[in-house]
Amino acid sequence: MDALAQPAVEAERTLPALEFDVFARACPSRVTFEHITGRWGPLVLLGLHEHPMRFNELRRRVDGVSDKMLTQTLQALERDGFVHRSAREGFPSRVDYSLTPLGERTAVKLWALIEQLEADMPEVLEAQAAYDERRSG
Repeated sequence: MDALAQPAVEAERTLPALEFDVFARACPSRVTFEHITGRWGPLVLLGLHEHPMRFNELRRRVDGVSDKMLTQTLQALERDGFVHRSAREGFPSRVDYSLTPLGERTAVKLWALIEQLEADMPEVLEAQAAYDERRSG
């Protein structure tokens, strides 16, 4: 092991084990949870799970998201380590977005949830209709 790598290994050993509780108001996991379960976060993650995309391609894929909200969502997911932003110099410049390994792991879990939701939609629609009927009748 070279001398430059040694301090990083020592720092890893001395970090205290942290515990997180998404139910606790001040826990940082709650903010991250909001980023990946909010209105646009899951759709951005699932869109990028299909393949890396440029901003406009992603905006078209996530139908209904505004430029402002897509920018904010991408920035939050990049800051949290789920999305990688790759800017290439030149003319025209090009920015691509892709998932990090953390983003990939999260997108797989979200995709399973989406598949279940879509499969269960007939039951959901039936429950909604029954609820609406009870409320109006």
